Amino acid sequence: MGDALEIEVAGRPVRLTSPDKVYFPERGFTKRDVFEYYLAVGDGIMRALGNRPTTLQRFPDGVGGEMFFQKRVPTRGVPGWIETAQIAFPSGRKADELCPADLAHVAWAAQMGTIVFHPWPVRGTAVDHPDELRIDLDPQPGTDFADAAVVAGELKAVLDELGFAGWPKTSGGRGIHVYLRIRPQWTFIEARRALIALAREVERRRPDLATTNWWKEERGERVFIDYNQMARDRTIACAYSLRANARATASTPLRWDELPDVEPDDFDLRTVPERIAELGDPHAGIDDVAHDITPLLEWAERDAANGEGDKPYPPEYPKMEGEPMRVQPSRARPQADPR
Repeated sequence: MGDALEIEVAGRPVRLTSPDKVYFPERGFTKRDVFEYYLAVGDGIMRALGNRPTTLQRFPDGVGGEMFFQKRVPTRGVPGWIETAQIAFPSGRKADELCPADLAHVAWAAQMGTIVFHPWPVRGTAVDHPDELRIDLDPQPGTDFADAAVVAGELKAVLDELGFAGWPKTSGGRGIHVYLRIRPQWTFIEARRALIALAREVERRRPDLATTNWWKEERGERVFIDYNQMARDRTIACAYSLRANARATASTPLRWDELPDVEPDDFDLRTVPERIAELGDPHAGIDDVAHDITPLLEWAERDAANGEGDKPYPPEYPKMEGEPMRVQPSRARPQADPR
């Protein structure tokens, strides 16, 4: 497995054990390759992770071995400089999650077998107030990345009309994520309502290709705009995070004009550092503006007045105020005739 190494990252010593352990068997990428990848994309991934409570998706023996999500940093056996932030789950339970203050935190997580980083859409100083909306365009059976790109184009048109700057990236799979920095003054419930309103507007413009239906049986061959990615404790792989698939793809920031011409497999552990070295980070300006989502909340009020209220939460959530019946439509009991 190779001798352990000690590597200085952000002025801190980080120990790398078993550097030759194979993490991606199909391509022969090792633990050291993963570690060095995260150093190579350092500025970009810190733009995505910096000071955000982060869940670690760990694969201590590589993508073919055991996987688990680590939401709590151990109280023992970690460097004294590791920073954490306390977050609260929908159940009310709490956890101290890794909150990367510098690239050494990312390197330490990679040493611990982390392949995928799942940050919350908040900063450690304001854990109950999201500072970004995350729009997840998820192709359903019968659709693909190209369809998600078309929906992303419609989303951009809506954002442009609002005067909002959206930042697209590949999910690392078949989907597309678009991030929108917002002022950290709204709750998770309000941010989710804003995202539902935005998603509904895109759906109205492309009902043939976009859907906000939570129930799979109602989605059809369309791209699902997963509004529940803005629910508390729902996270997605961040920009520049590797994905746990055979090709070692990475969730990669793009320019809007690239979307029609790229494929998810274009971006992986080897190609993304080369891309940054040649083109820079397309998300370099993501923190320049934080938007006021009041217009989206006004859309949400308009929709509610027209009979389009809240949508179902994920199944592990407690029943939420104003939430519709959380049952698959085909299994719902017919309502009794009031006459």
